[in-house]
Amino acid sequence: MSFIDSRYSFNARTGREVLSNDQIARLAPSAFATQAHESRSARYTYIPTSEVIDGLRAQGFLPVFAKQGRSRVAGKADFTKHLIRFRFQGQGPALRRIGETFPEVVLVNSHDGTSAYQIMAGMLRLVCLNGMIVEDRELATVKVPHKGDVVSEVIEGSYTVLEESKRALVAADEWAGVTLKSDERMAMAEAAHVLRFADADGNVETPVRPDQMLTVRRPADRSDDLWTTTNVLHENVIRGGLSAWGRDANNRPRRVTTREIRGIDQDVKLNRALWVLGERMAQLKAAA
Repeated sequence: MSFIDSRYSFNARTGREVLSNDQIARLAPSAFATQAHESRSARYTYIPTSEVIDGLRAQGFLPVFAKQGRSRVAGKADFTKHLIRFRFQGQGPALRRIGETFPEVVLVNSHDGTSAYQIMAGMLRLVCLNGMIVEDRELATVKVPHKGDVVSEVIEGSYTVLEESKRALVAADEWAGVTLKSDERMAMAEAAHVLRFADADGNVETPVRPDQMLTVRRPADRSDDLWTTTNVLHENVIRGGLSAWGRDANNRPRRVTTREIRGIDQDVKLNRALWVLGERMAQLKAAA
């Protein structure tokens, strides 16, 4: 059974420092699986994520964050999906208005057949440790199947999406100069509320109100610009921690607190949806 050390260094779990392989193994042990899951056929080329990490590190892509998902299937915990975030060596924050925000390359893989290698454009905002992922579009995501020269293809894909990450930073810098009216911010909050809490049919049943999605956690985020608003929504959607009073099955009052999104698929899906939300608002404001 895999063990993830929840007591591990705060910086090692938030993207503030470059991670060693030993640190990554503590946070995402399935990245260091020594073989593919037994369910994989002979056509499956087993290339451990650790080998890809070493290849990327040699090219200047430095791992700064790692996590893995869970599996309810017995025996799959050591092979399950994992996510590693990389920052390109020497690539610092280059834009004035968005502060310490860095372009990143986000790698997702598994050794149980649930995922090909996926390389996605991302960015990290250090002031709140928000790790955003750019919308899934051409050049923003590269997928590499488990066959052929996987390491070289992942490295090539990483350079491609790094350029997309840099372009996304330029967009974010532009968003920082877009002022939103209160009703525009509330419209974004309502959309984020549905993204986070709606079931498969689009129904929302939670005592958490849409306006709580705009809860500010630090003085630096008391701004009504589009970039800051998007980050506030992102933090409240992904990291959870919002509380409200609801009713249990016996109609007794109970306090509800939203949980952090830990599942990798849901994390990526919500990230991309929130990025699209910001993009659409920027387009509307530009058209107006």
